[in-house]
Amino acid sequence: MKTVKSITHRKIKKDVARGLAFTDTGEIHIDERLKGIEHLEILCHEILHCQNPKWGEAKIIGHSKELSELLWDQGYRRISI
Repeated sequence: MKTVKSITHRKIKKDVARGLAFTDTGEIHIDERLKGIEHLEILCHEILHCQNPKWGEAKIIGHSKELSELLWDQGYRRISI
């Protein structure tokens, strides 16, 4: 399984994507405007892309939705300190 080397939050054009995974380098870019469960879902989505580069988009979407909903129900929240 591949690992994630870095996660960067930056503005990404909305017509491009909400997150990007660079499987060759292990870099993830997440749109800094995402909040709440949407941020968590996209983060899970891009991590799964890096860890499983051969998985199709439908499989990634299904797993990221399930994982983010489970974590959200358990009280996961992103905070800025």
